[in-house]
Amino acid sequence: MKEQQITFRSGELTLEGLLAIPSGAGAVRGGVVCHPHPLYGGSMYNNVVDAALTAMWNLGWATLRFNFRGVGASEGEHGGGAGEAADAAAAVQFLSGHAGVVVTGAVLAGYSFGAMAAAAAAPSIDNLAALALIALPLRMADTTALERFKHPIILAAGDRDGYCPVAELETLHRGLGARSQLKVIAGADHFFGGFEEQLTSALESMLHRVTTAS
Repeated sequence: MKEQQITFRSGELTLEGLLAIPSGAGAVRGGVVCHPHPLYGGSMYNNVVDAALTAMWNLGWATLRFNFRGVGASEGEHGGGAGEAADAAAAVQFLSGHAGVVVTGAVLAGYSFGAMAAAAAAPSIDNLAALALIALPLRMADTTALERFKHPIILAAGDRDGYCPVAELETLHRGLGARSQLKVIAGADHFFGGFEEQLTSALESMLHRVTTAS
């Protein structure tokens, strides 16, 4: 999928991103992907972000990846999580308002720190159809926001991920009930090196089930 450089507003800040819109498909669903921790080198150029985008492209969706505040050419400075949640919400609003993207039914995905930002933002985003959380750092995340988000939630992690222990993720999955899907990828750690294709396949399958049911 061909991506184009864009900018959009998050409050008083201008953020940079890469937008992909399928050509000739009519109005399509939109998906936003949030990147890992800015203070540890995280940006929109990341193998797990790429895997999530590929899953969405395989489904024919429009996508937006972007740099959080203070990363790359995005204005501002690290917002401690709350600012990045606001950025995630602004990204969904921007993509949903773009020509060629349906207004309702957006999906917000995030990896690691980006999953924390996505989870925090989700309850406040109108017309958000689903949430995909990849390698959510459970011991640092406030998962109470997920109780307020009543739509489908996708959970994915590797079974060697020390930041997202499988037993704790399974407990979260059970607590969320029928609206939650879970995929644990054998052999993968927090960074999914060498497991990108398996992650793409898992996300594509789970996203397909979510969006065909809605």
